[in-house]
Amino acid sequence: MITIMRRLITTLVACGALLAGTAFAQAEIKDPVQALKAVLASGNGVRFTETTTLLDGADERAERRRTGTFEFDAGGHVKALDVTTTGGEYGRERVIGFNHDIGGTAYRSGGLLTQWLRKGKTWWKDSHQMHLWHTELLGYDEQLVNPAEPATLAALMKNGRRSGDTVTGAITFEKLEQVSRWAEHATHIGWEEDARLDYTVTLSPSGLVSRVQSTFTFADALDELTGKTVHVETRYQQWGGKVSIKAPDPRRTTSELCIEGRCNWRLPG
Repeated sequence: MITIMRRLITTLVACGALLAGTAFAQAEIKDPVQALKAVLASGNGVRFTETTTLLDGADERAERRRTGTFEFDAGGHVKALDVTTTGGEYGRERVIGFNHDIGGTAYRSGGLLTQWLRKGKTWWKDSHQMHLWHTELLGYDEQLVNPAEPATLAALMKNGRRSGDTVTGAITFEKLEQVSRWAEHATHIGWEEDARLDYTVTLSPSGLVSRVQSTFTFADALDELTGKTVHVETRYQQWGGKVSIKAPDPRRTTSELCIEGRCNWRLPG
């Protein structure tokens, strides 16, 4: 009987230690919004990897994979990006973008543009002010949730349910657009404001976002996208690391494309 009691006590102590350890781990996760604000500063940034999957009924295929870096400004907005995309229809492509109050300046190399560049040029510069750089560069399957924006992260926390290190929820495009400058300028936000985006945010012990998974369906879009669902998984590393994104070598850059035998085609500035 004494032996049984000793085993029971040992088991209870072990369970108590496990539960206490779990509670301690959860308590150690800091407030995500405050943790984010602490690393947002001019010259800081974050690195990420991303995979997108396009779902069309039973048909599922990996769409594209991205690796890249965001550089922040003093207000915590994404000032610049440098992203390489693989797995697309036209092969590997690298893009560098700089955001302005209106529009942006974008540089693209590889992919579809390769066949339109003048000999000796490897980058196309686009300063068309009607195009915001991240939308035009990353395309319809970009991650619409930008956890580098404090207001966006706060809305995700408020709308979601937290369990340990994960927050799961849903938000309409309309509400996301109201808090997120990134989402406000995305190509497809204005198409379907009542549509819903489902998300799961994973936090590190420091409170910083380590992963965002989002899913949305095109209800009213381009014919080839209507009814299709996009799942995007983005992983973030090195929050607050020093980042300095530079424009490509101007000697290898052009604003003109060669189309139908003429190498003077360009978008208006």
